[in-house]
Amino acid sequence: MQIGTASSLSGVSAKMIRHYETIGLVPVPARRHSNYRDYDDDDVHRLAFVRRARDLGFAIGEIRDLLRLWADKDRASADVRALAKAHVADLDSRIERLMEMRMTLNRLVSCCDGDNRPHCPIIETLAGG
Repeated sequence: MQIGTASSLSGVSAKMIRHYETIGLVPVPARRHSNYRDYDDDDVHRLAFVRRARDLGFAIGEIRDLLRLWADKDRASADVRALAKAHVADLDSRIERLMEMRMTLNRLVSCCDGDNRPHCPIIETLAGG
C-alpha cells in the first residue's frame, strides 16, 4: 500500500511517517517499480504502535526502547513496566511544574488591574522587577 493508505490506517501523517523513517524509528519500506514506498500490514501496525506511544507522551528514545522490547519475544515484562513507571514519574514531575506555573501566573493575573495604565505586575515580574 502507498503512504497515504498507511497514514490513514495508522493515524500517523505521511510527513511524520517520512520523519520516523529518516530518524530510523521505523524501517524504510521497500519501493515499487514506480519508486513509491510499499507499506504492508506490519508497517501499519508498527506505525500505529508509535502513534499510541506518542499519544501517551513517550519521547522518541523511549519509543525506540518500547519498539525494541515489543520485538523481543523473550523480554521481561518488568523491563516494559520499568520504562512505563519512569515515564509516569516524568509526567508527574512535569504536572507539578505546570501546576506551579499556573499558580504563579494566576497570582500575577490577580495582582494586575488590567486597566489602561502602563503599570503591570506581570510585565514587571517577567522583566525581573
